[in-house]
Amino acid sequence: MQHYTFADFLAKFPPVPMPVTLGEDTHHVFSTENEPLPDGMIVQFIHPTEQTVADDEFTEYVPCFALEDTERFLALVWWKASLLNYEYVLATFTPKGELIERRVIAQTQVLSTGRIRRSVATIDEDWVIFIAEGESADAEDHFDPTTSRTYDIEILADGTIG
Repeated sequence: MQHYTFADFLAKFPPVPMPVTLGEDTHHVFSTENEPLPDGMIVQFIHPTEQTVADDEFTEYVPCFALEDTERFLALVWWKASLLNYEYVLATFTPKGELIERRVIAQTQVLSTGRIRRSVATIDEDWVIFIAEGESADAEDHFDPTTSRTYDIEILADGTIG
């Protein structure tokens, strides 16, 4: 398997200005602009403690973007597509490439009940991430109000997500 540098990995994530909204269909933009990550990068930077890619052959990772103007850390977002589960993952790294923290910030997931759990996220200029989530019956586009909630998290100056 080819060895990649952290700079190679970073080059896959174009910097974009905030705000950015990540929703159910946003991945189409990223998929047309960015190639899926090769297995070697997934092993080295997404699953570094495992010897092989931890996912099945149907799972792919598409780099989305890097947050601009971070100083003590690097923040990257990728889209993970697997069977019945699609996730936008925010990960922060030290400048040397060491993982600080990783978190799913938006997703579409088909539950065993046949319902769909969805969440959308907006990252603003101050690195605050506003998340709205809820469930809907299969193929319905509106949230069930009894399962809906909104909250926010933020990327702190040291790269932790809280």
